[in-house]
Amino acid sequence: MQKRNKYTEIEDFLSDESFQSWVLFKIDEDGWEEWTLESRQRAKLVEDARLMLLAMKVQESELSNSDIHRALQETWNKIREKENQETLQNLKVRSIRRQFLSGVAAALLIGLMSAWFYTNYFKADTQIVTYKELIEENNEGLVEQTNNSNKPQIITLSDGSSVLLQPESKLSYPKIFTGNERKVYLSGEGFFEISKNPQKPFFVYANEIVTKVVGTSFRVKAYSDRPDVEILVRTGKVKVKSNDLVSKSENEEIVLLPNQALRFQRSDLKFNKITNITQDAVLVQSVGNIEQLSFEFNDIPVSQIFETIEQAYLVNIDYPKNKLTDCHLTTSLSDQPLTEKLKIVCKSIGNNTSFEMNGNQIIITSDGCN
Repeated sequence: MQKRNKYTEIEDFLSDESFQSWVLFKIDEDGWEEWTLESRQRAKLVEDARLMLLAMKVQESELSNSDIHRALQETWNKIREKENQETLQNLKVRSIRRQFLSGVAAALLIGLMSAWFYTNYFKADTQIVTYKELIEENNEGLVEQTNNSNKPQIITLSDGSSVLLQPESKLSYPKIFTGNERKVYLSGEGFFEISKNPQKPFFVYANEIVTKVVGTSFRVKAYSDRPDVEILVRTGKVKVKSNDLVSKSENEEIVLLPNQALRFQRSDLKFNKITNITQDAVLVQSVGNIEQLSFEFNDIPVSQIFETIEQAYLVNIDYPKNKLTDCHLTTSLSDQPLTEKLKIVCKSIGNNTSFEMNGNQIIITSDGCN
């Protein structure tokens, strides 16, 4: 039963026969109850999976797909409004409030979930695509990185592309990209800055959709327990379509340009293109530093450039301040992955300037400006 220690998604529990026996028939031969109580975070995930499994066994509802979807969407909107109204109080109060909202959400959704899962997950051909299914489709050896911390983490890929991975998110990718494509698999949220290579397009697989780019920067938000997937483009151009694993999909392809976004409704496989993101309150609120800060520098002190990078990527940069005090640069770092930004800055400074990355810590060594 050690494999359950690695469970991070609700789907992991739903596919476990021992877990099903415990929830549905009260047979606990493998000590599920004791194992669950070992961790508060684990207990929350197990409870969500238990409610989901019980919901699946409820008889089919008379609600239509459109009614279910509308009700689900209204419920999620109410939860978002509640979350947006939270003030910055101490961590204990915020934790209690989140637990309360989770309980309210579970109570509101439990009845609807039974009909939704039965209609869309069992009766119809499969529409929901899990993270596990995505990586199983790939026969290459993949590296998986999970962000269990409370702040974003930087991942640098073998082609020089970078991903700012948000908390409670994970990314699977090959150590080295081979063939004529670059593929990665996301569960959660990540901001991507892709190294340009027209001969080798980059694909991000997340839930039921695939995002294709050559070289650009964009954000993907695709949590397994959310009703939609969001794509927001900062620079360049991306193409988004349904995953081939999704049945009954028209395989429609949507093109997004800078400052455009797309919201994909998972329940009915519908795309909603947003050409003016400033008019979408949810998108406006979710925009981070990396999407707002300018990377165009004209005779700017190196210290200020490093500060901008720190704010955008939430990293720490250690550099010889006394040697670079009078150093000013004019350069463009837009539409460049983090490693490329650092290379350009170091080359512009000159005098044996180089950098080293260790997670979210960056160390610059230099003999001073040219």
